[in-house]
Amino acid sequence: MLPVRRFLSLLLVTALTSVTVIACNLSSSSSDTAIQIGSKDFTEQLILGQMYALALEDKGYSVERKLNLGGTPVAQAGLEEGEIDLYPEYTGTALLTVLKLPVKNNSQEVYETVSQAYRQRYNLNWLQPSPMSNTQALVMTPEGSQKYGINTISDFVADANKLIMVGSPEFQEREDGLPGLKKVYSDFELKEFKAVNPGLRYEALVNREADVAVGFSTDGEISAMNLVMLEDNKNLFPPYHVAPVVRQAVLENQPGIADILNSITTKITTDTMQRLNYEVTGKNQEPAKVAKDFLSKAGLVEGNSSEE
Repeated sequence: MLPVRRFLSLLLVTALTSVTVIACNLSSSSSDTAIQIGSKDFTEQLILGQMYALALEDKGYSVERKLNLGGTPVAQAGLEEGEIDLYPEYTGTALLTVLKLPVKNNSQEVYETVSQAYRQRYNLNWLQPSPMSNTQALVMTPEGSQKYGINTISDFVADANKLIMVGSPEFQEREDGLPGLKKVYSDFELKEFKAVNPGLRYEALVNREADVAVGFSTDGEISAMNLVMLEDNKNLFPPYHVAPVVRQAVLENQPGIADILNSITTKITTDTMQRLNYEVTGKNQEPAKVAKDFLSKAGLVEGNSSEE
């Protein structure tokens, strides 16, 4: 009987060891494989990328930050090639820049279009979109708006030949830039278009070196400087709701991250993002600190997460 008992004991120990090894391996794959979080190269993206990283770290996930990658083509290529696992993207950018589809103006329709196309073409998943829409905007000082009687883009087009516009160089070529304005609102000629680095647009506007600046609706300077956003009364600009875009393989491995990321996105309004952006661009705070403060006040993080 003794040999039989020893044999059964050995069998039991072997089985338990195997289960332990498998469990450890599963745990290791869940916790030790770092989630690669990317972002593009401007303030809002850096803040959002830090939010994603800090919230995941707070829930015990290992994270590697690959922020400040560059523009949309770089970030998109990173996802497709598996160099990053997720990053924040805008529905309008996906529609026009990545998918190269015609402009649409209904937020839900744009979201459904890009979400379906990304799954089919790239095996990428769009999580829940934010209430905020970082759409393009034409902005004037209150004094300039009052001087010319301009409150809408139609008003602007009517007086365009008297006005100097400042904006990024690509606005002259984008489908929702000058070509789109001329197509949707009617042809016009500006007095001058000054192509500048995005960081210089509002400085030029308040220094009266330009009459109209091309901005984005979540730019912190708009509220901080009490600027006037012209009404897009013919709905040229598509919605630009932001959402985490995640590789399908990552969601299958770590399905819990979806709820964590969605809990952040759904709390970000246009006013909130304006304020957070200005904390960085106007008050020289670090994106990681701004992100951490927001998450803490919103009750989305508890522990002391890394901000490296």
